[in-house]
Amino acid sequence: MTGITNAALVAIYTAAAVALLLYGINCYVLLALFLRRQEAAARDRARVRERVGDVAARADAPFVTTQIPIFNEVNVAERVIEAACRMHYAPGRHQVQVLDDSTDETRALVERVVGRLRAQGRDIEVVHRSDRMHFKAGALANGLRTARGELIAILDADFVPPADFLQRAVPFFFARAEIGLVQCRWGHLNRERSPLTRAQAMGIDGHFMVEQSARAWNGLVLNFNGTAGIWRRSAIAAAGGWQGDTLTEDLDLSYRARLAGWQATYLPDVVVPAELPEDINAFKSQQFRWAKGSMQTAIKLLPRLLASDLPIFTKVQAVLHLTHYAVHPLMLTLAVLSLPVLLALQATLPAGAFVALGVLLVAAMVAPNAMYVVSQRAAYPDWRRRVLWLPVLSAIGVGTAISNSRAVCEAVAARPSEFVRTPKRGERAGKDYRIRRPVVAIAEIAMGAYCAVALAVYIGSAKYLVGPFLAVYAIGFTGVGLLSLRHALARSGDRAR
Repeated sequence: MTGITNAALVAIYTAAAVALLLYGINCYVLLALFLRRQEAAARDRARVRERVGDVAARADAPFVTTQIPIFNEVNVAERVIEAACRMHYAPGRHQVQVLDDSTDETRALVERVVGRLRAQGRDIEVVHRSDRMHFKAGALANGLRTARGELIAILDADFVPPADFLQRAVPFFFARAEIGLVQCRWGHLNRERSPLTRAQAMGIDGHFMVEQSARAWNGLVLNFNGTAGIWRRSAIAAAGGWQGDTLTEDLDLSYRARLAGWQATYLPDVVVPAELPEDINAFKSQQFRWAKGSMQTAIKLLPRLLASDLPIFTKVQAVLHLTHYAVHPLMLTLAVLSLPVLLALQATLPAGAFVALGVLLVAAMVAPNAMYVVSQRAAYPDWRRRVLWLPVLSAIGVGTAISNSRAVCEAVAARPSEFVRTPKRGERAGKDYRIRRPVVAIAEIAMGAYCAVALAVYIGSAKYLVGPFLAVYAIGFTGVGLLSLRHALARSGDRAR
């Protein structure tokens, strides 16, 4: 029985390590796809803009409706509404819709701001609902009933679009009739606020500079990121409209649109800045929603996608994309099994096997970091200074594995949950929106201590190659757990005062 148990432990541990390595290898694949098309894509963008010219001056400029879905965002609502109204576009061809589902003082603020802007001659309306059916997806679908645009721009409440956002993005709908989506890059309003925001910014840059570019420029499925993008209204309709059966309605619609024959393009040179969560618990809540929604979308659409006539490579990339958050339960599996595998097998397992496992883990760990470094170099002149925060990003990525693993398990178990929007502080940090207590923090701290013990045992057994892996795990889990408690206690102190 012991032999069977040991074999099972090794099999599970090895399978998790190999699976994690596959996701890591795909980071190198996306890097190669990005680098081979980077210069050509820049030339293509320049040609489109030169051919189309100033879209705001064209008689055939398409009518655009900008939708701003809002729910209890008193700190940032006024800022995004005013920024949307400042965007330059063809006179009389731009409508702004504020889709306000708020139940607090945000509602009155929105009415005042919209009333003032309407009095100034802006084409703007507020759309209220009596309930939050299907959350953001429901608000967007409801807004389409009165939207007049053939193009639908979407901005989340914490985003601040530049004045030339529409002028620079809309021309790409002239390039090809099958373009149903133009996605732009997220920027960061509060990147310098803390190590947490610096690390988040680097992670987002990796996604937007490398992953999204690689997908768009190589014919892969490009996902809408929920904001800072523009949809062709007919593409939304052809894909089946907004649907609220996942927590990532944006990802869901993106894949359904591609399966319906629509294409998407991506503009890394059009940057729309937004706020990053400054509280680790708000960040984990956001990641939980993205992880659960991604897996929900995978379960919903992978059968259709695999049965489609898309190229094999596109299907493989889509599977890895939709299931990407599986890396968190894989990491957690490796962390939990590391000590049992060593204690049970260190006397019988060949040294070469431990070396092989160590190589797998290190290779998987290095892959996303390479992508982050390339993204910083591509996006910023001072990239060398920015990549110094890479260890913080690695630790946070590991430390959120418990929370994100729970999200993945809930998706697989088809457990419903409410769409919890990520609270933002805005420039004046008025109302303090709170999330639930960080009960997961205790488990994170315990897992950090467990990994530290495992690290000590491995070093004592002269299994040094696995050391860096366990060290990052110990630091990541402990750091995220302690920071979660610290931020929660700080907010409790604010309430007491």
